[in-house]
Amino acid sequence: MSAPETAVHDSRPRSRSHPQARAIRLGPRSVAALALVSATGVAGFAWPLFAGPGSQVSAHAQDAPWLFAGLLVLLIAVVAATISESGLGPKAVAMLGVLAATGAALRPIGAGTAGIEPMFFLMVLSGRVLGPGFGFVLGSVTMFASALLTGGVGPWMPFQMLAMGWFTMGAGLLPGADRLRGRGELLMLAGYGFLAAFAYGTVMNLAGWPFMDALASNVAFDPHSAVPANLARFLAYCLATSLGWDLGRAVVTVVLTLTVGGTLLKALRRATRRAAFESPVTFDPR
Repeated sequence: MSAPETAVHDSRPRSRSHPQARAIRLGPRSVAALALVSATGVAGFAWPLFAGPGSQVSAHAQDAPWLFAGLLVLLIAVVAATISESGLGPKAVAMLGVLAATGAALRPIGAGTAGIEPMFFLMVLSGRVLGPGFGFVLGSVTMFASALLTGGVGPWMPFQMLAMGWFTMGAGLLPGADRLRGRGELLMLAGYGFLAAFAYGTVMNLAGWPFMDALASNVAFDPHSAVPANLARFLAYCLATSLGWDLGRAVVTVVLTLTVGGTLLKALRRATRRAAFESPVTFDPR
């Protein structure tokens, strides 16, 4: 008789942290495309602060936002196509559609009420779980869909798409994606959401600020003034027009993150694991 078989147990310690799955893995081409559109976006947002009184850009203060808006639409499309070529599979597209539709539906909830914008909370958590590449596409697509839903289509829309793409991508770049969990992660996301809500409002102010008539207000962009003078005007403009709205957006994002963020993070991670974005396709030789 043969000796009975005994079960062999692996006594090696197992890590409790598992690498977080990513719906999109950014390759060199995707990173290069993101860098290009981001650099162009920075120029599109901040050109009033860089252009001197005698520059040709300042001479076209009313035309420049339209030019940058048209350029950003093309560049965002290029980035989306590049990221898609890098591996945006059907399961990632399905999740992108669900999250973008949810975000677009959440945005009108706070229409007309300062700061009640729960869409930002969803973008922070989605970017955290699904990564920076997926986050950039999600933020841009969500803002585009919400603009169509609310009728907010105009020269400001490409700037909103880019700013929301940055906002969501930044959440995916935060440290500790594979290890940090629990209260510490929620506090980090709440802090990021608070700061990013103000950053979003500030860069969007830059997009609309040059449209103001310099003769109508002493906080409007003046193409004939030097850069320090225009910077002081812009800071005064932010304090006078959007500080309350940005503060409300930041507070709502923090409150929602700390109260229901843990539950939503678990749901997103469970859905990501079940989707198995990174599982290779194999065939059984039998």
